[in-house]
Amino acid sequence: MSISARWHRLVEDIWYGKHPARLLLAPLGWLFRGVAWLRRAVYASGLLSAYQAPVPVVVVGNITVGGTGKTPLVIWLAHRLREYGFKPGIVARGYRGVARSWPQQVRGDSDPVTVGDEAVVIARRTRMPVAVGPRRGEDIEQLLRHSDADIIVCDDGLQHYALKRDIEIVVLDGVRRVGNGACLPAGPLREPPGRLAEADLVVSNGLAGRGEFAMRYLAEQAVRLGNPRERRALDQFEPRNVHAVAGVGNPEGFFALLKRKGLRVTAHAYPDHHAFSPDDLDFGDGLPVLMTEKDAVKCEHFADQRMWYVPIDVELPEVFERRFKTLLKKVLDGQEAA
Repeated sequence: MSISARWHRLVEDIWYGKHPARLLLAPLGWLFRGVAWLRRAVYASGLLSAYQAPVPVVVVGNITVGGTGKTPLVIWLAHRLREYGFKPGIVARGYRGVARSWPQQVRGDSDPVTVGDEAVVIARRTRMPVAVGPRRGEDIEQLLRHSDADIIVCDDGLQHYALKRDIEIVVLDGVRRVGNGACLPAGPLREPPGRLAEADLVVSNGLAGRGEFAMRYLAEQAVRLGNPRERRALDQFEPRNVHAVAGVGNPEGFFALLKRKGLRVTAHAYPDHHAFSPDDLDFGDGLPVLMTEKDAVKCEHFADQRMWYVPIDVELPEVFERRFKTLLKKVLDGQEAA
């Protein structure tokens, strides 16, 4: 096992298990919690100014480190907003992107190394304007200059208090929830659990708690890397024995999804946003290699016939969509009154 894999496992044991190191890290967790509270209070008081976009802003984020399903929900929201008659634009951090200047506009053929893997997936799946950068206000201004977007969906901007928002949606992992309940580095939390009560909507990726809306992953087929026209139903995939690769926040969720489709999975978990090389996917037996869409955009340039990715869609209850439309109407009514 590599050093990075061992470190990842240790962190998981501390945050989601009962590793005694969490007690040693507890004072740092309380310090992080205090700094997070102070930072938010400074923006709320007006001591630091926050950017007010000229169009409605919907922020999708989480209170934990790691993947919870934000990006599939952002894609779902963007499609729904277009169905409602809006022209959505999407902004994101461009996490791990190495561009020399920001913001960056993102297209489906953009380099994920430059702008980040998630941004490329969003651009491909939505075919809508996407801009990324560390300052969401600048991202939005550039996006509005180069498109006719009339509403913004912000991917992973919950703690970006330099951006004013009209609707907040928090996504939780339905299994891991808030882990040990501690803030970084003692636990996985960016903000204390009480922050959930302040959000407009809380979505649980899996089982939903009280006041939450359950989100379910849908995955029906695999797509061959390098040949998107070649698709194969997961429940009819042959051979049934496959290698599953995931460099995402919660790789076990991806592996479990494939197993529910009847595949016999040899799992290979990597750290979130892992930079894959051909050696990472050389397992020496010629079996198919299935990966997430986020991982696939980084593997296309060396893909071979063994490699497939699994597009993920999400399903949400009708009551969530009704609630979201009600919140959106209030925002629009407020703008007209102003």
